[in-house]
Amino acid sequence: MSGEATKRVYAFGDGTAEGEAGMKALLGGKGANLAEMARLGLPVPPGFTITTEVCTAFYANDRAYPEGLTEEVEAALAKVEEATGKRFGDPASPLLVSVRSGGRASMPGMMDTVLNLGLNDETAAGLAALSEDPRFAYDSYRRFIQMYSDVVLGLDHALFEDILETYKEERDFALDTELSADDWRAVVELFKAAAARELGRPFPSDPREQLWGAIGAVFDSWMSERAIVYRNLHDIPESWGTAVNVQAMVFGNMGETSATGVAFTRDPSTGENAYYGEFLINAQGEDVVAGIRTPQSLTEAMREKMGDPAPSMEAAMPAIFAELASVFARLERHYRDMQDIEFTVERGKLWMLQTRTGKRTAAAALKIAVDMAAEGLISEREAVMRMDPGQLDQLLHPTLDESAPRTLVASGLPASPGAACGEAVFDAAEAEALVKQGRKVILVRIETSPKDIGGMHAAEGIVTARGGMTSHAAVVARGMGRPCVSGAGEIRVDYENKLFRAGKHVVKQGDVITIDGASGQVLLGEVAMIKPKLGGDFARLMSWADAARRMKVRANADTPADAQTAKEFGAEGIGLCRTEHMFFDDARIAAVREMILAEDRDGRVAALAKILPMQRADFEAIFRIMEHRPCTIRLLDPPLHEFLPHAEEDVMDVAAATGLSAEALMARAAELAEANPMLGHRGCRLGITFPEIYEMQARAIFEAQAAVRAETGAQPAAEIMIPLVATAKELEILKVRIDAVAKDVAAKAGAQPAYSVGTMIELPRAALRAGDIARFADFFSFGTNDLTQTTYGLSRDDAGKFLADYLGAGIFEKDPFVSLDRDGVGELIRLAVERGRAARESLKLGICGEHGGDPSSIDFCEEAGLDYVSCSPYRAPIARLSAAQAAIRRSG
Repeated sequence: MSGEATKRVYAFGDGTAEGEAGMKALLGGKGANLAEMARLGLPVPPGFTITTEVCTAFYANDRAYPEGLTEEVEAALAKVEEATGKRFGDPASPLLVSVRSGGRASMPGMMDTVLNLGLNDETAAGLAALSEDPRFAYDSYRRFIQMYSDVVLGLDHALFEDILETYKEERDFALDTELSADDWRAVVELFKAAAARELGRPFPSDPREQLWGAIGAVFDSWMSERAIVYRNLHDIPESWGTAVNVQAMVFGNMGETSATGVAFTRDPSTGENAYYGEFLINAQGEDVVAGIRTPQSLTEAMREKMGDPAPSMEAAMPAIFAELASVFARLERHYRDMQDIEFTVERGKLWMLQTRTGKRTAAAALKIAVDMAAEGLISEREAVMRMDPGQLDQLLHPTLDESAPRTLVASGLPASPGAACGEAVFDAAEAEALVKQGRKVILVRIETSPKDIGGMHAAEGIVTARGGMTSHAAVVARGMGRPCVSGAGEIRVDYENKLFRAGKHVVKQGDVITIDGASGQVLLGEVAMIKPKLGGDFARLMSWADAARRMKVRANADTPADAQTAKEFGAEGIGLCRTEHMFFDDARIAAVREMILAEDRDGRVAALAKILPMQRADFEAIFRIMEHRPCTIRLLDPPLHEFLPHAEEDVMDVAAATGLSAEALMARAAELAEANPMLGHRGCRLGITFPEIYEMQARAIFEAQAAVRAETGAQPAAEIMIPLVATAKELEILKVRIDAVAKDVAAKAGAQPAYSVGTMIELPRAALRAGDIARFADFFSFGTNDLTQTTYGLSRDDAGKFLADYLGAGIFEKDPFVSLDRDGVGELIRLAVERGRAARESLKLGICGEHGGDPSSIDFCEEAGLDYVSCSPYRAPIARLSAAQAAIRRSG
């Protein structure tokens, strides 16, 4: 290979760039967007990007760099020197650089960064002379030592914080800004001595050694625990790797005419078309993002809304703000999406350090997509594609009831909207452990760091005492859809005693608190919540999605309440109604057990006659709600022993409550017990052995249809589904019996029931013999929960014990019970579709396992040509949007 094919380093800045926005896979998001901004003529400090391919090679070659990389980096560094008029390592005119990561997918706070690289005793003195500001130079030097020691050398960040705090306390300094140039010189010496003591060697002073150390640290951070956790949570492949961006430093800490900030072109919490962001005068970017100092508002409107006494950037730096606003508008028009921007002002000159598509809450994503379509910036179909289906989940959950009583503990910033309630917990690892025990927690921290990512994801919500609206906690919480209150300054966290104080309140670990991420309130105890309202922008976007999709969306609903929820969330029918859930009802379980204990058919029929009116009433209630919409009703599936008590104490209680014999109960339970119930006497096998059970259920369905038709005039559409069919003969036998019941009910009701008979494809043999089975089936519904179990020979209930090992070893890319296995289970579905439709062209095809609500699995269903997906009622909007996106992707 030669020429461009071997290029590993891409330069940018000074109005030109070797890369562009479309090269994210190679340059990472940050590198591609820096190149694009440079091409647009925006003020971007010059630099270069080392490609993601180098990261891949680095790990493939036992952490060794590809041959020739050193020379390419030196050549690119020379271009930066030429553009800036400074030289790397030259005390007379020192070039300092930042070294930042940049994967193709944004991973805020997960990867490593080093600023002010190139400083040593000589270049710090040169910087002091050149800038005529020794305080700035030595403040930058101490920041570099602290950051490099933490990121590259693996020393504890707190070691240096403690040194600085002790130094300030001994001199009665409250703020960093009170330290003079001489103070910072002294702190630098203390920092160097501490690093040397910890390392057993001097702190690195050679700028090139520093540079390669930082490049290696960025590549190393790709495989850090926090990055791996984040990638797993957001489905980012390990194989993508990260790029490294080396860029000339510009300084926001050069006095009162310098500043640094983070901004969004629209509000990432609400989606409002208003600039949103924060800045700090005389500071570096880490101060804003890490939440170390509480920043000031970008705009006057935001300052007034937050009640911030400090001046906004709009008021303090009006000319720079106006320039920044014009850049915001230009970038949003160019990228046609809301942008997340980092900038620095160095002695009155604006520099752009980053732009990327901004992370946002579900509510904001919805509003931005709909607004941008209304503005003509994007089309309606693009608006549908902009919404992450998984994010819709945030919109479908309750918010705090405004009228409910509440006890305010503390107030902070509304960093990520939504309400959450749980036990206060102060350690991220402990939060994860408690959630695994089934408890709900709120993670309370002074400030969060990337190391807290696992606990943040496990928690219902997050509270921090420090940090602003663009702090680590705020950005990550918004991306995860977790409610967050940041910068709650009244809260004093005591990690040692596991509690926090806020005014007169003391909240200990385990105490229940509620947070409102929309108002920034932290409340004592559990506060009542209300259901979401799904009108306005939500209805508009969903109408566009419904117009774009081909597949229908149904819901799994076993009760009238489920059916009502399904209908409210836009489900077009019921794809799975599990009748066994009705059998477990307290009012009828005695009759069910009587039926199981019966010694002959007559005894079973007598017991089933007691269940019939109850089952009929269930179906009537569901048919009334669903009206003309199709309802797929699965006949009894689980083995009969599941309805019997097993523990002796439970048997005695049941015997006393029902009048049934304890001995008979015990004996029948033992008789029905199976070594492997999942593959035992269940599903259609019950219908073959005890046909009266399925006949009773079919009668209940047909009589319920007749009753509702007479009552409302609507014609309920019943799809009767026979479970666990392996052979065509099973279905043929049971269909004959169901048809006979239908004929009998029709004769008595004076009208033929509207019904069809089909089967659940949940066994590999059924998929392979789909052509035979389709001769007797009006529809197939793929039960992918069991089809996955039977294809893999893997119990879903037991797989959790080792699935994590399989995912970690790369054997499975994803949990096959969460996201459909396209290669194995998917191949069986494709075969069944092909063979089933070849035998019966009109065969209706759907899916009703948990995969019916998974966006990736829905994409497969569109590809396979299924007619509908069915999922839990609350996931119906997610399925509707996913089905639309799948159709749009295939339409080009």
